[in-house]
Formats: sequence, C-alpha cells, structure tokens
Amino acid sequence: MVPWIVLQLADSAFPIGGFAHSAGLEALVQARALGELEPFCRALIDQQAHGALPLAAAAWDAPDRLAELDARARAILWSHVAARASRAQGRALLDVAARAFGGDALADARQRCVRGELDGHLAPAFGFVTRVLGVARDDALASLLHLTVRGALSAAVRLGVVGPTEAQAMHLRLHPALAAALARGAALGVDDIAQTAPLIELFQATHDQLYSRLFQS
Repeated sequence: MVPWIVLQLADSAFPIGGFAHSAGLEALVQARALGELEPFCRALIDQQAHGALPLAAAAWDAPDRLAELDARARAILWSHVAARASRAQGRALLDVAARAFGGDALADARQRCVRGELDGHLAPAFGFVTRVLGVARDDALASLLHLTVRGALSAAVRLGVVGPTEAQAMHLRLHPALAAALARGAALGVDDIAQTAPLIELFQATHDQLYSRLFQS
C-alpha cells in the first residue's frame, strides 16, 4: 500500500517552513567557501544520519521520551542558528500536525510547546509525529533525510548555485548516499550522536552576520 501520509508530510505544500532554511549553504556561498554542491549535500546527509536520525528514531521507538529527547537536542545543537532552525521547523510540524490531523497525543505535544515545556526540536518531533500517525520507522527516517536534501537543493537553486534540472539530476545521484545514511542512522542510538560536518555548522553559525540574506539559516 502506498504510504500516503509519508507523501503528504514530504510534500512542499506541508507548511513546516523548511524552504526558509539553507542549512548553512547561504553562508558558505557568501564566504566563497562552498566548493562543489554535491560534496556539500553528501556531508549534510552524513551529518543527518549521525545527528538527527538517532533522535528521530528514538522518539519513534518511545514517544513517551519526547521531552527527554527534545532536551538532548537542545544540548547538542550548540549553534544558535541551527538550534533556531530546528525549533522553528519542529514547532511548526507539531502545530500543523495537531491542527490538521487531530488526536490527543499531537494536541498535547503542541500545548507543551506553547507552555514552554518543550523546545520542539525537529528531529525528535518528527519521530514523535510519524509514530503517532502510524508511519513505518524506516519510512519516517527516510522522509527526514529526503526533506534535508530537498531543502538544500531548493536553496541551491534559489541562490543560483545550480539550475533546477541539474538539482534533480544531483538528487538522483544522491540516492545511494541517502540509502546508506538511512541504514547507518537507523541503527544508531542517542549515545552515538556525533557531529560529522563541523565546518558546515561553523559557517551556518555566521548566518546572522551576513549583510544580506535570503534564508533564516
């Protein structure tokens, strides 16, 4: 059966604000430090596998640990820019899911964000929401990886780094890297979380200092 809810969550029409963020790409472009786009995307995929997927998987495995995993995300996201982007997208996800899909669990998580009991970081929120909605574990983690790459390539197109057709060709070339990252990240626990792309995060942390900017991160 086609996992319709997965397609809905991954669709650009689902308003969690991912297209407002570039994951550090804009700062790299303005610093003339990007090099080639495809290696950047591969580094970003690897970082998601080691940083975000363990949190999402843990929240999917044990939705009752959402607060604990949200606090873990707060502790490991040292960059204020990356943390802000994570909170903005995670809170939007919880808000839209609660209002669009209903259910006590989603409504309660949304209210906990409103009350300040949760930061609402994206990775644990994504694992939590997909588990509540009945999405299979691997489908949930694959969707999170897909959203990361789709957002980065969309940002690259809008920044003029690559054209839309080449972006789609590149996305296809990245499928093996996505599959490998999914297999790797799905097996990691929260104690295995690591930062594998520190330069991307360092450049992203300078985003607020850019003279002009198109994205929020």
